[in-house]
Amino acid sequence: PAVTPSHSTSPNRTGAGLRLPAWLIALALFAGLPLTSSQSQNFANNPDAQRNAMNAVRTQVGYLQNATGVAPNYGDNAYQTVWQQFQALRGQYSAFTATLSPQQQADCANEWSELSAGLDILQEAFGNYQQDVANGRSPTLAISDMCQVLDRAARVWLREFDSAARRAHAGW
Repeated sequence: PAVTPSHSTSPNRTGAGLRLPAWLIALALFAGLPLTSSQSQNFANNPDAQRNAMNAVRTQVGYLQNATGVAPNYGDNAYQTVWQQFQALRGQYSAFTATLSPQQQADCANEWSELSAGLDILQEAFGNYQQDVANGRSPTLAISDMCQVLDRAARVWLREFDSAARRAHAGW
């Protein structure tokens, strides 16, 4: 007869009805635990990973700036297009900071904090846009202003990012 997989909730039994030794169950559970910070740092904070992550941040800033330049052409989708690129920048920055060693994080803690705060400030432009539209301003004019602010602010943010990365010797 054909064997069908069992969906038993018993943690120590397989679909075939065999009992698993307790040490095997413990090993399987331990293997599923997340790496400790020292273990994960061994994989993430090598210079190549840092250079790749820095380049991804720089590229994403470029994508955001490109979106701010062409967003008025997207009509009703302009806001969402720029928002998605901004959120992608946040994600790339977070991925970059995950590649930093504890020493790099500590040495430039103020810079990393200021860069995170800078992203929060950039995000305020989206709220300003929404408020402008809610107050009756033309969405076309509001998106144009938002995009100009974001383009300039992203340029400054990137300069600060590059400065902090150099100071931390990221990618060296």
